[in-house]
Amino acid sequence: MEKLNHPAILVVDMLNDFVTGAIGCDRAVEILPATARLLDAARAAGVPVIYCNDAHLPGIDRELEIWGDHAIKGTPGAEVVPELTPKEGDYVVPKRRYSGFFQTDLDILLKELGVKTVVVTGLHTHMCVRHTSADAYCLGYDVVAAKEATNSFTQEDYEYGLAYLKTCYGADALSNEELIARF
Repeated sequence: MEKLNHPAILVVDMLNDFVTGAIGCDRAVEILPATARLLDAARAAGVPVIYCNDAHLPGIDRELEIWGDHAIKGTPGAEVVPELTPKEGDYVVPKRRYSGFFQTDLDILLKELGVKTVVVTGLHTHMCVRHTSADAYCLGYDVVAAKEATNSFTQEDYEYGLAYLKTCYGADALSNEELIARF
């Protein structure tokens, strides 16, 4: 099996407010063990792990108009869930919009790390994972979706999101076993 071309793992919005809090998603809880295993395997293989986390400013950010207050910077809701706490050597990129790239330093970080392929994990395949993948693709990165470490509010949204990533960005959805074998 062909190795991934200089990969990094992007962990999108696996925050308290997304998993059990203000806009909690029961389906997010289901992917915690698989996501933790994937992150541990990536670290062991020397693959960078980068958290792309909502860190909204209260009363200002446009997303709050749609989704209500969630992941407000500096609050417990904006912290990564305990099961996936960043480890030494991981990176954290705060974001205020759906995409981990929009007006953040994610692109320059990836370039400095020599990354060519982003493996997207987290929430939601039809929203934040999708927008992060779109920008990654437009910036020239190969995109791969971690099938067992992504999810959405519904099965339909999850499947739609993965299909969209495949159709628009050529992003394969791979299992943990397939990803780990390709690190």
